[in-house]
Amino acid sequence: MGKIINDWNELKETLDAERAQGRKVVFTNGCFDIVHAGHVRYLREAKKLGDVLVIGLNSDASVLRIKPGRPVVPEAQRAEVLTALDMVDFITLFDEDTPYELLKNLRPDVLVKGGDWKPEDIVGSDIVPVTKSLPYFEGMSTTEIIEKIRGLKDV
Repeated sequence: MGKIINDWNELKETLDAERAQGRKVVFTNGCFDIVHAGHVRYLREAKKLGDVLVIGLNSDASVLRIKPGRPVVPEAQRAEVLTALDMVDFITLFDEDTPYELLKNLRPDVLVKGGDWKPEDIVGSDIVPVTKSLPYFEGMSTTEIIEKIRGLKDV
């Protein structure tokens, strides 16, 4: 079961201790507004790239700025759901539009995003040693799910 650590300095110390034991830290970030099978598959693949998986979770204020009309699910609930996933080790919230400052602080070994991102376009690719774009699962997006619920898209 994952752990929520919102104090970035505390999380950095925790990750440094993991690395001192020879473990590789993988970082990803996102809104994870409605967690679905695409997220689960993606996080499983991310975890295979290292030993410790950290999720930088956009706060409600951050999501609202970058995705108008969202989040649907409040940050505390999104974090709770993510901590229940076996592959997730740590979650931390960030209020900025991007996790750049968080990445500068944590200095993970591997940075990953979904296949709709080119590695060179991933925020933080200039400061993390390894950046990867993982497969995108067609037809599995939170936006599509929300559109279906709202009746904007055929099922």
